[in-house]
Amino acid sequence: MDAHSRDALVDLLETPSPSGYETRGQRVWLEYVEQFADDVRTDAYGNAVAVYEGGPDAPEVALAGHADEIGFLVRSIDDDGFVRPGRIGGSDPSVSQGQHVTIHAADGPVEGVIGQTAIHLREEDGESPDVSDLWIDIGAESEDEVKERLEIGDPITFSSTVSWLSETRLAARGIDNRVGTWAAAEGFRTAVENDAEATVYAVSTVQEEVGVKGAQMVGFDLDPDAVVVVDVGHAVDYPSAPSEKTSRMELGAGPALGRGSTNHPVLFEALQSVATDRDVDVQIEALGLGTGTDADGFFTAAGGIPSQVVSVPNRYMHTPVEVIDTDDLEDVATLLGGFASRAAEFAPFAVEI
Repeated sequence: MDAHSRDALVDLLETPSPSGYETRGQRVWLEYVEQFADDVRTDAYGNAVAVYEGGPDAPEVALAGHADEIGFLVRSIDDDGFVRPGRIGGSDPSVSQGQHVTIHAADGPVEGVIGQTAIHLREEDGESPDVSDLWIDIGAESEDEVKERLEIGDPITFSSTVSWLSETRLAARGIDNRVGTWAAAEGFRTAVENDAEATVYAVSTVQEEVGVKGAQMVGFDLDPDAVVVVDVGHAVDYPSAPSEKTSRMELGAGPALGRGSTNHPVLFEALQSVATDRDVDVQIEALGLGTGTDADGFFTAAGGIPSQVVSVPNRYMHTPVEVIDTDDLEDVATLLGGFASRAAEFAPFAVEI
């Protein structure tokens, strides 16, 4: 990964972007892609699109990832000055206690910690906490003191940031799914450099973590001939991983191509062809009941859009310490760029009956 691309990835990961509050992250993404796009635009909710204009009779394809991350928001404030959080997306209370958090208030960030009763004082019941059991300590002593610093509805993210565990092993919060928006941008850049015949859109959607809402908006608006969605998938190559619950993906073994349900067989075969051509190893992920990604929003939009998921293997999903191998991520970008560059060859994207 060259230094410019690496810096862009780190910038995306370090910019808070919880669902419904993605503006800052989208601004960072747009500043990157506009360097090589013919046009960039956003819609009323902040979905961001970069455009490369291909030939007039060529297909239109989209490369997409979602900008939002899980988090919390200020739900209420106690009389004694403790902030009670509500959930944004699939935040996991079991890994939240004892964590540093940042509340993104209008006048600037407010630092806090999610409290945890000391082990000496806890009952050994083994039960996981619910989000309603959590409280955030910002050092205040009253409700009025808290209200001078923040408001109900302010978003909250974990304060953890990027750590390089090795040359290619990256840990961060929000890897799900800023790595997808990065890969979409990099695949788009490759297609531009290759003078792709197709019109290519790079898309950074909002509100995937709360119901693939942004993909539904963008799919209807763009109505491309095909879309490849990048998200993360469960790597289960660590102690205690319940590998029987998912396809057996591992870090460093390449991107995972989804099969089943939403995933379109023509696109699956096209990406396999690109993988062979570019000497990229791929894993296969069985997704028979839907993908749980933006592809589920795209593929039924505008009358049905052929859609395919490519997953970056990811350990510890929806925690503050998600881990990927950046070799896998670079291979995803290679697949996307190769597909977009050859899209006219694979069209039309329809099953034969």
